[in-house]
Amino acid sequence: MTQPLLMPKATAVWLVDNTALSFEQIAAFCTLHPLEVQGIADGDVAGGIMGANPIQNGQLTREEIEKAEGDPNYRLKLSEPKVRVAAAKRKGPRYTPISRRNERPNAIKWLVRNHPELKDAQIMRLVGTTKSTIDSVRESTHWNAANLTAMDPVTLGLCSQIDLDLEVKRASKGTVGPDEADEGTTLMTAEEALARAGSRGHSDEEGSEFAHGDHRPSEAQEEFDADSVFAKLKSLKSDTDN
Repeated sequence: MTQPLLMPKATAVWLVDNTALSFEQIAAFCTLHPLEVQGIADGDVAGGIMGANPIQNGQLTREEIEKAEGDPNYRLKLSEPKVRVAAAKRKGPRYTPISRRNERPNAIKWLVRNHPELKDAQIMRLVGTTKSTIDSVRESTHWNAANLTAMDPVTLGLCSQIDLDLEVKRASKGTVGPDEADEGTTLMTAEEALARAGSRGHSDEEGSEFAHGDHRPSEAQEEFDADSVFAKLKSLKSDTDN
């Protein structure tokens, strides 16, 4: 299986600046739209993103680029990686250094403007923020909304280009669940819990579920009648007296 291209947008920036490839060729190689590549060339897209040399990272060869430059219909082929490195799995929320935390609203504004397809859960993962902060930036109700400036979170050092490209790719393919961590885990109120407990007590079906999960002897599961219990005790006492 071919390893996916690292940092597609940063690679496109480098190819635009350092080769004579057409926008279509760069777009096909970097899985971007040709208009997006044209926007990179015009300076309207990927502002602040440093170009990534695909030759240095082993994903293209100079010969492959020259071959594509000589034939506009040729499509670049990704080189097979010499070493495969497993992606590190991060546990828990992303840690953001204190010196960078004030920049998160600017990064959120950039993500909301440039990648509206991203879900709140994805933005939370990228910049380590909260849903309420995202909502306030999106709705311009943030306490510092007048002074916020959209800034690329990669440039700010809040996330890597690989992480950003991965989340954008997931969102574009619709592989992110519609309910994925957008609203978080909700707890029932006391009234809801009592209401559910009350309905459970009056439900024969749910009562039978408790019986199925009860591992006591069948005699112990039956409801005891106070009169029958005392009658049994009296009969036992009379037997001992005799």
